[in-house]
Amino acid sequence: MDKLVIDGPCQLAGKVRVSGAKNAALPILMACLLAESKVTLSNIPHLKDITTTIQLLASMGVDVLFDEKLNIELDASVLTSKEAPYDLVKTMRASILVLGPLLARYGEAKVSLPGGCAIGSRPVNIHIEGLEKMGANIRVEQGYIVAKASRLKGADISMEPVTVTGTENLLMAAVLAEGITTLRNAAKEPEVTDLAEFLNKMGAKISGIGTDTLVVKGVKSLQGIKYDVIPDRIEAGTYLAAAAVTGSKVTVTHANAEHLTSVLEKFEEAGAKITVDSDKITLDMIGRTLKPVNIRTDPYPLFPTDMQAQFVVMNALASGSSTVEETIFENRFMHVSELVRMGANIQVEGNTAIIEGVAGLIGAPVMATDLRASACLILAALIAEGETVISRIYHIDRGYELIEEKFHKIGAHIYRAN
Repeated sequence: MDKLVIDGPCQLAGKVRVSGAKNAALPILMACLLAESKVTLSNIPHLKDITTTIQLLASMGVDVLFDEKLNIELDASVLTSKEAPYDLVKTMRASILVLGPLLARYGEAKVSLPGGCAIGSRPVNIHIEGLEKMGANIRVEQGYIVAKASRLKGADISMEPVTVTGTENLLMAAVLAEGITTLRNAAKEPEVTDLAEFLNKMGAKISGIGTDTLVVKGVKSLQGIKYDVIPDRIEAGTYLAAAAVTGSKVTVTHANAEHLTSVLEKFEEAGAKITVDSDKITLDMIGRTLKPVNIRTDPYPLFPTDMQAQFVVMNALASGSSTVEETIFENRFMHVSELVRMGANIQVEGNTAIIEGVAGLIGAPVMATDLRASACLILAALIAEGETVISRIYHIDRGYELIEEKFHKIGAHIYRAN
């Protein structure tokens, strides 16, 4: 099994091109099931979850082609199956997102209950209850969601708590439903907005995009289009955090600073100099002192849970005390025990990490427990004295494209080993 080996401490410098957003690409790929003609997608990252999704779509009969520029062409005009089998979706929670499109366009779906990384429960009851309000007949048997509906009907649906995948699934179901669907307490993440914009360009009628109330007027059909997926805000934030941790200056390109407002504010609070120029964001930490910042994760536009682990590392090396409160997932401090092995001073009480900054970290063998934990361990290894070996890095391959190549390009001593 592959491992990442990092020899620290490292000084970083240069530019990193941000890839397309995985969390935008996945629902958009699923939404291609709604189109009656060919869809062409660009800026899709080359990641394990993307590969799994394409395999899943192909297993249903979607024709998939890659052109010379690595754009993906998908034709879902004829499907041979309406099932998402366990063997394909067991590693990926986003697989639940085929449920809404299949039910909306074909009136039936059989979808395995999803798997994925172990950061806490992400129940699918909101998806099921919303679809039932729209007239679907749903039962769960032998680990599968089995759903049928002659044609979904518009409904008024309030989601509690806020759910990104729930919003996306119900939004995709609503675009072909008869009548008007109102989704209240909808997620406002840029990835949700990107999906809504994509659906509208295909012919959907969605209003309220970017707000917590989405109103969808159902249409009879959607047509394929060409579409560019937005850049990955979490990947951009991760490389900026690497610069902050190592006292370096790094620029991320092909990024969207508007999607990172709350994160950039926290970087500045931590003592970094942030410069935004068009689609470029530069973080300069040279000669500056890393300051502790208190963090509370919340739904967008507030501080994202997917940047929590990276700021835990920053706080672990800052001069002073800080707290990081996790409100989204209950098991998202599993990286803390690994950071403590490297010399960090962190205590977890309930959903809060209490951090006392230390002067430095020491390289050690550590194990990744989920996607963002993998990223935070790389950041820790970049500043740690000596060699750090990170195992179970298949987690990181689910969310970061060419991570060792990108870090190596800006000066990290990093390589992949068996």
